[in-house]
Amino acid sequence: MTGTDATVLKVESLQEFFREALQAALERQHFAVDDHTEHYVVSVLTHFSRSEALFDASPESRRLRPLALMLADAVEAGPGEARLRALQRLGDVSLFVAGFFAQGFSRRLVDIDYHIAMGGRAYGSLASMIHRTTRGRALEGVFRELAAKFQRLVDALNEVAETAYEHSPSDLLRLYEVYLRTGSPRARDLLLKLGVQPVATGQARH
Repeated sequence: MTGTDATVLKVESLQEFFREALQAALERQHFAVDDHTEHYVVSVLTHFSRSEALFDASPESRRLRPLALMLADAVEAGPGEARLRALQRLGDVSLFVAGFFAQGFSRRLVDIDYHIAMGGRAYGSLASMIHRTTRGRALEGVFRELAAKFQRLVDALNEVAETAYEHSPSDLLRLYEVYLRTGSPRARDLLLKLGVQPVATGQARH
């Protein structure tokens, strides 16, 4: 929502707002995750609601560090906590950006499927490595589920972000493109509700 049409929601806790919104989206999409995974996703949303947590500061302005450079950070960090932190940052940023800024990808060279692939792989690598650490026993299952269900979680976050969003004709084309690129069940359901029968191709991943 933008401009004067935006509705201000008064909530006691931003974390509780995200928790309730995510739970409602998951329920509507008939999809579930472990409670620990849900708590982690809510924490990511709350953390990145502060722009200074999401963007890197530069002398000119705040900007989002490219995912390829985040991956390079992880590779160059070598084994140990530094690599784990870099992979976690890559997964978290990919999830948040793909979930909340899907509409903006239509104007960029890097599309949503790239973020989904990068984020899922980052969480998968993290899950396979973190069991060697003290906190690994608690978080390995969370990261493994995030990797396996990344696309579905992006769908849920899209719904949280677009609760009051009206689809224009250009958005309809964009929604179809997202379905072709990712095989998103939510994109398919929205297309059907809008009277469009999506045709699966070799590009759509289920």
